[in-house]
Amino acid sequence: MSQDITRAVRDKYGSVAGSGLSSAHEGVRAVAEAFGYSPEELASIPAEANMGLSCGNPTATANLRPGEVVVDLGSGGGLDVLLSARKVGPTGKAIGIDMTPEMIALARKNAEAAGLSNVEFHLATIDELPLPDASVDCVISNCVINLAPDKPAVLREIARVLKPGGRLAVSDIALKKELPEELGSDLMAYVGCIAGAVLIDDYRRMLLDAGFSSVEVVDSGKDLNAYAKVENQAACCPPPSPSAASLPIAGDAGSCCSPDPAPAPSPEPGGLAVVDSGCCSPTPADDEDAALHDRLADLLRRYDVNDYAASVRVFALKPR
Repeated sequence: MSQDITRAVRDKYGSVAGSGLSSAHEGVRAVAEAFGYSPEELASIPAEANMGLSCGNPTATANLRPGEVVVDLGSGGGLDVLLSARKVGPTGKAIGIDMTPEMIALARKNAEAAGLSNVEFHLATIDELPLPDASVDCVISNCVINLAPDKPAVLREIARVLKPGGRLAVSDIALKKELPEELGSDLMAYVGCIAGAVLIDDYRRMLLDAGFSSVEVVDSGKDLNAYAKVENQAACCPPPSPSAASLPIAGDAGSCCSPDPAPAPSPEPGGLAVVDSGCCSPTPADDEDAALHDRLADLLRRYDVNDYAASVRVFALKPR
């Protein structure tokens, strides 16, 4: 099952990387701002680095200082890596880890466009980091650890690479209470960060078991329905005008570029609406995806995610 989850996350995340979603779309920008990014921060980096995948802003709570080494787990298009690189300055380094080749390629392109030389990106899973022991000052992550099938392994890896006294500053999704069986067992719900999340108390316990101290897992109070501001954008469709209230999705089954009533959004990693990589000629894989998305959309119509899940700020220290 864990391999199925990893494959599903990698496939969907790869589709998002090629979707063209960016801060140029009002809906994508609105999601980032709803979860704590300022307009000035978003304007300081290439628009393509932000695809509406966030559930918080870990760079705002990491207290990064010049000269530090910071690692972003699940770095996507490079949003938090690029912001971190400016905070740690030319004497520091910002490192992104992502398991999706398309995301790594996009992030490197964005780093080059931003003119930043103190960044690097590695293709790897976050439970096997290609970094030396005790080599990192701070680890950040934005709505990614909840997707990992083996979360204790991820937290042990974080503890391994952190220097003594190093810190973890993460934005993530955690559960307020147990999910209904049909929602908790749905693979697409997992890909959408719902079923993959653990209870807040369990998150705290796993951090303590991994050897961390000063552990905090705090509900940020953010409205997870903010993700509805972003709707499916087929990669072949032109972006909407900047004045559009939200990002249009593929319309009816006959035309992926139709602006007519969009289907309900299906969260992706970080809660983003699912983005299909195919264009206007559906393939069997597209049909299969559509069925999965429809099932998740139906589940989300019947359950208010805010009743069960929360955007949380996670902080912990590695003892000296």
